Amino acid sequence: MNIKNKYSLSDRESRFLLKKSIVALVHSASRLENVNTTFPQTKTIVEGMSVSGVPMDDIQVILNLKNAYQYVWKLPQTSEFNLELACKINSFISYNESLEWGVLRTGNVGIHGVDYTPAVPVESEIRAAIEEIRNCNMSETYKALKYMYFAMRAQLFWDGNKRTAIVSANTIMMLNGTGIININEKQLEHWNSLLSEFYESNLDDKIIQWTYENCIHGIDY
Repeated sequence: MNIKNKYSLSDRESRFLLKKSIVALVHSASRLENVNTTFPQTKTIVEGMSVSGVPMDDIQVILNLKNAYQYVWKLPQTSEFNLELACKINSFISYNESLEWGVLRTGNVGIHGVDYTPAVPVESEIRAAIEEIRNCNMSETYKALKYMYFAMRAQLFWDGNKRTAIVSANTIMMLNGTGIININEKQLEHWNSLLSEFYESNLDDKIIQWTYENCIHGIDY
């Protein structure tokens, strides 16, 4: 696959981009949980103000995503993505939503709409898979996308797997200055069909290529 880095940003540019994009990223990812706030409502909630008529569960999804991205934005420049960081991100995403948050799941889960059932994750195998992705001879953008879809299909956590995987991928992107990944609500229907196909087949080339072509953003001078 010919997936090169589209962007090469300095650490300062990379953090500026993530910070400026938090509302858009939160708005897009909240759609994965069928949160129906408008963009202005999402922005108001992210900014810490109340919005009438929005269910508390939806507000929790938005605030959890905001807290996850704020944590990522403040990571030291020397940070490396690993399982501990993925668990930390999930501890924000799934806070008060899940059986447990910030730990690998220990029981079975199903994925709605597909026949594939993910195995219970084994910590040593997940660490090895992350190492293999980190050490592969590909661009950082490819590694971020590869990890994102690996984590979604593996369903590492009890809840919030897609959201955790997207925030984790954006952590890899930010730390390497390669832009951000944002699957917006207009793209969701097509993306969901690609994702279901990938869940069943475990062939990720098509969905990685599509995401690379349509969902990578940066600073264009």
